[in-house]
Amino acid sequence: MTVHSGQRLLIFLLAGLAFAAHAAAQSAYPMGRHRLALLTPGGDLPFGLSLEGDGKGNLEAFLINGRERIQIPEVRDGNGLVLGFPHYDSELHLEVGTGKRGIHGEWIKRRGKGKETRMRVESRKLGPRFAMKQVAGASDAWPHGRYRVTFAKSKDPAVGVFAFDKNPRTNCTGTFLTTLGDYRYLAGNSNGRAFKLSCFDGAHAFLFQGERQNDDTIKGDFWSSDSWHEKWIGVADAKAELPDGWNLTKWRADAQLDLRKYRGLDDKQFSLADPALGGQVRIIDVFGSWCPNCHDHGEYMAELHRRYRKDGLQVIGLAFEHDNDFERSVRQVKSFVKRHNTTFPILIGGLSNKSKASDSLALVDQIRSFPTTIFVDKLGRVRGIYQGWSGPATGDTHKHLRQRFEALIETMLREI
Repeated sequence: MTVHSGQRLLIFLLAGLAFAAHAAAQSAYPMGRHRLALLTPGGDLPFGLSLEGDGKGNLEAFLINGRERIQIPEVRDGNGLVLGFPHYDSELHLEVGTGKRGIHGEWIKRRGKGKETRMRVESRKLGPRFAMKQVAGASDAWPHGRYRVTFAKSKDPAVGVFAFDKNPRTNCTGTFLTTLGDYRYLAGNSNGRAFKLSCFDGAHAFLFQGERQNDDTIKGDFWSSDSWHEKWIGVADAKAELPDGWNLTKWRADAQLDLRKYRGLDDKQFSLADPALGGQVRIIDVFGSWCPNCHDHGEYMAELHRRYRKDGLQVIGLAFEHDNDFERSVRQVKSFVKRHNTTFPILIGGLSNKSKASDSLALVDQIRSFPTTIFVDKLGRVRGIYQGWSGPATGDTHKHLRQRFEALIETMLREI
């Protein structure tokens, strides 16, 4: 196609206007690091937000939780600044005020048809995540180490892992490991007697408080979003470990991979044994696009599929979503695919309700956790089921779990 001089001029002008619009949008918002807080029943839940330019006139935004820095996929103008997490069906709607108001607005998280969470967001003065005055005579390096943790509303065991850093802005980090998954990157502050930790990742809004008792145990509170609150107790134990996730979910004796068919994203139906899905060795990834642990796990599943596919590995995703709207489920799973650049097939398993998911899958005794990972060898035999996931926030636990996954995969691929 021939482009005439007039057309070139129009293209140049349009490009200039687009760049100017991006630059104007960028300049309309205060660039740099910000300290915001979700307003919860337990008080402020702080998180970091960084607004940056990409060098091309575009505005970029990042959530910050201690060492974790999450790029927000969608940044747009919409009666203010809209920061979108399409993979979680979640958005921050922010306005820029003057004086003490600063950046303020609302977090909206849709949880299925007619269900959503709305929480106010307000700007806070830059400084430590939580402003806490040091207690005279208290430890200047607490909390640290491992704790056996009991949550008041859960029968599942948990382990708290905390680290103290004398950097005054983020002097306390940690996470909680459970048989269902971990609580990802928590960051906060301590005064030697009490501490506060928080995490906001677009899907979860976690706030933890803990206070040291005279017997060195910790008594604390946990708030999640705007509706969940429970007490917890931690007992120092350097050897605290969870039950082995390989031994918690059992394969049913009457289970058959080809017993049931599920709808693919293109609405075609497949069983989990369908040859059209490919692969000699298979991993069935039982997950939900709404689940941050599943995203940590999904990133790893995509990596494994790329690395071992040529050797005969096939990952198959089985997604359990928040409602029965197939189109919405497909949209959410496609956002998951885009985020992790996944190339393995994904089927829609049904509702995320664990009882209904157990009935739909009908392969294991019970679905207790999203994600759950099922390993199937060349002869169609189940060689392992792992319940939950310990993501990058768990450090060495995460590294060791990856090693066990890869050792099993390589063993199955070598077998004739």
